[in-house]
Order: sequence, then structure tokens, then C-alpha cells
Amino acid sequence: MTADQYLQNILAREAVDVSATSPVLKVQSVIYPIVTAWAGTTFRAMQPSGSFMKGTANRSGTDIDLFISLSSQTTETLKDIYAKLSKRMQEKGFNPKQQNVSINVKVSGYDVDLVPAKHQGGNNEDHSLYRRRADTWTKTNVATHINTVRAGGRIAESRILKLWRDQKRLDFPSFYLELATIAGLAGARGTVSQNVWVMFQYLRDTFPNARIVDPANTNNVISDDMSAGQRASIKAAAATALQAKDWSQILV
Repeated sequence: MTADQYLQNILAREAVDVSATSPVLKVQSVIYPIVTAWAGTTFRAMQPSGSFMKGTANRSGTDIDLFISLSSQTTETLKDIYAKLSKRMQEKGFNPKQQNVSINVKVSGYDVDLVPAKHQGGNNEDHSLYRRRADTWTKTNVATHINTVRAGGRIAESRILKLWRDQKRLDFPSFYLELATIAGLAGARGTVSQNVWVMFQYLRDTFPNARIVDPANTNNVISDDMSAGQRASIKAAAATALQAKDWSQILV
């Protein structure tokens, strides 16, 4: 079996149904009444986002992100919005886990990341959301994120690297990883296995000092959200991967 056959078999095993009839979309019917009751008149919309919509989701990873849009007229602070949604999910028995910009809950066996945000007004889809680790806020645009990753053309490589990240228990946020993959493979024209190998070299040599910026907000330097120690852990894991004699030592 060639390296590409090995990786393609893993990608097939980890494939996620992203069609309109995908079973994972049924979690919305559970979450929707809770969120709308919590948000009241400030509720604007709730829609799938993240890896599910970008095409970079894996079966063994987080199953779906739900982006919760609140009206620009919402008077509560972003920090309060985040904390109160987490509290409401706790009250409903979901045992929420607070992450950086999302709140993770399990629904019907699926991992669901809830991302509450406040619409900035106007005719576009710019939103403000809370960044818990930095205790601040940032502007974002979900449609821009989705379009950037899709247009980047590195879906398969991103999925492989996400699986590697998860299996090695690395702290490497998905959007950061997706943007790093697009940057690291700029101009690359190899097969999936060849490109992933190039990415391991990038993660070892360039990534620790690379500046990665949010395409929806150039003031949001995504790479600043990760400590030097966290980047060093990714560098070390990539260096170990490059020493492997077989792909089964890197990813299973």
C-alpha cells in the first residue's frame, strides 16, 4: 500500500455526512429552543459553521459548530453573553466545557461547539465575539472563514493534520491549523502524502514564528492566541513525525 492509499483510506473512514439530511444536523432541534428562550428578543439566527461547513470535519473530531447570532441591539457585554449561555446549558444538564470562543456540549452523542456572537449591524455579517483566553473581544465573519478555507484548496491535508493533532493530543485550534496549512502549502502541487510531509517540515521550521492573521479581521492575529510553549509542542511533534519510518507511526 502506498502512502497516499493509506491516507485516503483514513480519510474515507473519517468522512462526515455534510448533506442537508446529515444526522448531526438534528442536534439543532435540541439546541434551538434552549437558545431562543435564553436569547429572547435578541435572538437573530443560529446556523452550522466551523469544520462542518468548511468540509474539514472528521468523524472522530468535533461534530458540528453552531454559530449563534444575537442582535446588534443586545445590551449585555460579550463576556456576560458567553458566561450566561454557559450557565444556561449547565442548568439544562449539558455539562458545558468553556473553550476559547465556544462552549462545548454533548447532544445525542455528538460533540457540539456553541459560538455566541453579537451582530455589528449593517448589511454584512460581521460579528463581535468573546475570546475567553485573552479576556477580550474580536470581530469575525463566519462566511469569510468558510470561503477562505474552501478556496484554499487544502481540505484533505487539513483533515489529515487535524487527525494527527487529535491523536497526538496537541492544542492546535482548527481554524489556526487550517490557515497554517494554506500558508504552508502555498504553491505546493504534490499528492496528499507529499503535501502533508511538506506541512510537517513547515510546522517544524517555520510555524513557531509565523504570523497568521484572521482573513475577516486583520487586527486579529490568530497566532497570538497560542503561547510559545504550545507552538514548541507542535514543532516537536512535527519533528518526531518526520523521523517516522512508516505512516502508521504518524497516524492510525
